[in-house]
Order: sequence, then C-alpha cells, then structure tokens
Amino acid sequence: MRTEIDSFSGNRIYPGRGKLFVRGDSKVFRFVASKSASLFRQRKNPRRISWTVLFRRMHKKGITEEVSKKRSRRTVKHQRAIVGASLDVIKERRSIRPEVRKADRTQSIALAKEKKKEAEAKKKAEKAKSAPVGGAKFSKQQLKGAAPKVTARSR
Repeated sequence: MRTEIDSFSGNRIYPGRGKLFVRGDSKVFRFVASKSASLFRQRKNPRRISWTVLFRRMHKKGITEEVSKKRSRRTVKHQRAIVGASLDVIKERRSIRPEVRKADRTQSIALAKEKKKEAEAKKKAEKAKSAPVGGAKFSKQQLKGAAPKVTARSR
C-alpha cells in the first residue's frame, strides 16, 4: 500500500483519501482534508500552525527516543601567576594571617598620610615664599595682568 504525504500538514494520505491540486506550473499538491487545503489556499505558513508536522519538527516536539543526555565538562580551576606577581608570591600573600595583613595595611596608610602632609607643608612654604610680603593685596585677575578697574568720576 502506497501512502502519499500532505503538502501542507505533512501527514500521511492513505489510498482513496484526500484531494489533489495541480497548480498552473504543473506542480502537484496533495491534501488529506479540506482544512489543510484551505490553509494552503490562504497562503498560511505551515511552520506557524501548531498541529502541522513542520511546526512540531521545528519546535522539537515528540522526539524523545533520539535525545541523549549531553555530557557537560566540569571546569578545572588552575592557579596562574599574574603580571607583576609570581605564583609563589601570591600563595605567600594568601597564607598571611588577617591580623598581620591588617597591621601592615594600617602602617602603609599611616606612611602615605605622613608623606601627603609633608608634601602639603612643602607646597605651603613655597607659596608663602613666592607671595609678596606685607604689600597691597591683589585679586587673582590683577595678578594675571588684567586691566585695573576704572573708577567712576562725576562731572
């Protein structure tokens, strides 16, 4: 017994069933029922109609036998050196106790603050040296060489 396949739905057509439609360019279309023939004539896309074989194939429906469980590779962690620090230096830093690390940190912060204070004091001394001693006070604009304000004179 020879079965045909529905041009729209993809279902089997047994002998004595369905309709045959021959288009102007002599292409033959076979339909099981008027439902699939009607949808074909409306130019519907069988991939968007949920009961067709094409839709089910596209959305991976009902293919339970072929699906085998994919094996996933377990990630392996590696220790690698970073630019500027070798692996043994990194391991050594990790092994330092938190109390020691905290003490080192506070000490380095104190040193940095001290350096900053010295730099600011030096800057202040330099500024005081370059500033005019005692004389008249000038605005920033006047120091930059701007023209002095013209005083208003009445007639």
